[in-house]
Amino acid sequence: MRSALRTLDRGTLRDITLVCLADALVGASFGAIAVSGGLPPWVPVAMSLLVFAGGSQFAAVGVVLAGGGPVAAVVTGLVLNARLLPFGFAVGDVLGGRWRDRLLGSHLLTDESTAFTLLQRDPAARRAAYWTSGAALFAFWNIAVLLGTLAGGAIGDTDALGLDAAFPAVLLALVLPSLGDRSVRNPALVGAVLAVGATPFLPAGLSVLCALAALLPAVRSALRAAPARSVATAGEAR
Repeated sequence: MRSALRTLDRGTLRDITLVCLADALVGASFGAIAVSGGLPPWVPVAMSLLVFAGGSQFAAVGVVLAGGGPVAAVVTGLVLNARLLPFGFAVGDVLGGRWRDRLLGSHLLTDESTAFTLLQRDPAARRAAYWTSGAALFAFWNIAVLLGTLAGGAIGDTDALGLDAAFPAVLLALVLPSLGDRSVRNPALVGAVLAVGATPFLPAGLSVLCALAALLPAVRSALRAAPARSVATAGEAR
């Protein structure tokens, strides 16, 4: 961890700290919402340790508190977490080759850790950004959830405090710098339009997955370019 901290610049470390603090507010609200809704304190704590996915945790607890069964809650969480599959491909190089590292690293895969990793260009900095942000977020999130469950009903209406807006605000702040690139901005805008347009017609969580359709042109272009790169590489080898 010390070598990772030395690899990252102060600006990145500052941003990671600020994101951790913002996510801590969301984690505390999650713990308070779960307990005030009638769930025993160990449920949100166990979910945070074993699932570690803020959006999925909120969705699953929301389903249960609304009267849904555990199967519906699990399916809802899996649907929301399906977005992490392409994230895993994008940052798979930072996890190393050992299965233990890949297993632990996959548990730390979040929107934020992916964003911090993709902002780095140097391989060493990418690894440091992923593991530092992932470990820090895991610690801050779980401590905050525990404190939220202890506070319980004392917080009252968490929406009135605006804590529910912290999570999307953090994600927006992370992606804004990348939107200066046209190749990133255009798919992002198309994906946003698709997700918003599908929201009235699909169950909660599914509309977000529609945004992935905006990546199809880029994937198609990459697949077309792959054979050309292979031929060029083979020619250079000869």
